[in-house]
Amino acid sequence: MTNPSTTPPATGGVRYTRAEDGYFEKRTLKRSAGVWGLWGLAVAAVISGDFSGWNFGIGFAGFGGMLIAFAVLVLMYYGLTFSIGEMAAAMPHTGGAYSFSRSAMGPWGGLATGLAETIEYVATTAVVVYFSGQYADSALSLLTGVSLPPWLWWVILYALFIALNAAGAAVSFGFAIVVSIISIGIIVVFGVMALVSGAFSWDALWDIAPNPDAFASSTFLPEGIGAVLLALPFAMWFFLGIEELPLAAEESHNPARDIPRAGLWARGTLIVTGLIVLFLNTGVLGAEVTGGSVEPLLDGFKAFLPDQAAAILSLLALIGLLASLMGIMFAYGRNMYSLSRAGYYPRWLSLTGKRQTPWVALTFGAVLGFIALVILQAAGGDASPAGAIVLNIAVWGAVLAYFLQMVSFIILRRKFPNAERPYKSPWGLFGAYSAAIIAAIVFVGLLFNPAYLLAIVAIIIVYVVIFIGFAVYGRTRLVLSPEEEYALSGGLHGDPQREGYDAMEKDVFGDRRS
Repeated sequence: MTNPSTTPPATGGVRYTRAEDGYFEKRTLKRSAGVWGLWGLAVAAVISGDFSGWNFGIGFAGFGGMLIAFAVLVLMYYGLTFSIGEMAAAMPHTGGAYSFSRSAMGPWGGLATGLAETIEYVATTAVVVYFSGQYADSALSLLTGVSLPPWLWWVILYALFIALNAAGAAVSFGFAIVVSIISIGIIVVFGVMALVSGAFSWDALWDIAPNPDAFASSTFLPEGIGAVLLALPFAMWFFLGIEELPLAAEESHNPARDIPRAGLWARGTLIVTGLIVLFLNTGVLGAEVTGGSVEPLLDGFKAFLPDQAAAILSLLALIGLLASLMGIMFAYGRNMYSLSRAGYYPRWLSLTGKRQTPWVALTFGAVLGFIALVILQAAGGDASPAGAIVLNIAVWGAVLAYFLQMVSFIILRRKFPNAERPYKSPWGLFGAYSAAIIAAIVFVGLLFNPAYLLAIVAIIIVYVVIFIGFAVYGRTRLVLSPEEEYALSGGLHGDPQREGYDAMEKDVFGDRRS
């Protein structure tokens, strides 16, 4: 520990302590990814959204409403990814959203944003585990007649992907590329078969009858223009997770160059795959059926293939879910690692193993997700499945994190005008403002949907508990991690692997040898 008078200046009443000998050596990551590894990570994290989840927006707003929501979200994600690309290039360390807000809004703002991402990624992983278990059990039952309880599938999937993520960053990035390509191939094959088979019908896009009680309802907008607001959270599933790229900064060979490039290519890929399923999946099943389907892509395949292929199709659909399970688990592991390394979360969460992966954070996040699924499934029963509740929590956390990151971008342009920015957003402040406004609109849309009430309550409880813990204990025991050094130095300390992890510690606390 150190005398408080020797600690660096900081806002929010926080205090720094000197890290013990070997602290950062026990918390190292390895550079393993180029632009295509990062592209694979981003696409893998998102691609399951093309297989299921997005379609419920059609049930709320019809195909036309969902198409408008898709277009609005494309605008938001362009502004978001351009903005976080600039910030990630300037801050090439693992903190991501927490790091951006820490520099812009101080330690409490950094914790608020980092916690939102923790909630988003832990909850999203739980959602994917839940639906992956359903798909896997369906395939197993069709092939063998054997069915396993949901909780056992959750244990199997969490254990398998903790092991895969802990095997090393190179394994993670390589796996992400392979499953992303396979998942994209499945979607492209579906699109081609839908057109060639004649199963696609343009008229099927508009088969929901207009609601006479809805304002400005029509064949294009059967539930009226206001229903677009309710469709926005579901349209997020075409892109949710792409914003995790900055979390790979310390594992990228050249983060300043590769993260913006990977974001550009991943965004384009996801727009194309999203449009394929939005138009062709809906045109095969019809808007009314699509809006209520639990497995829309699988049901779409069944429309023009024999029923005997159902087991194989379930396994193919499972690939897309497993791709996202890999990508999102990577995200919550790095998010929790960075907050723990700095002292916001318990420091032991940031320990890395021989393969230089944050296996402790990966395991802890899995335990949290598993407990949430068990509790919610037991409490909700069939009427309110755990997957739906946790999905709502994930979307709420994501929207909050998006808004706070865009506010951070706007503040940092003024606060650190002379900081090095190897990449600058081509949309500049317009991109950040547009993404922030749309995120705020989605946030309001969630408030109008009663299905999100339990998610809101759950997140408020989590915030209260974490903030009390930080106020009582964590705020006086922070560590000068790379994210903290960047914020305190006004952007002068950038790449920790180039400058060293204890550059500011030597200035503040003196050389350990003296």
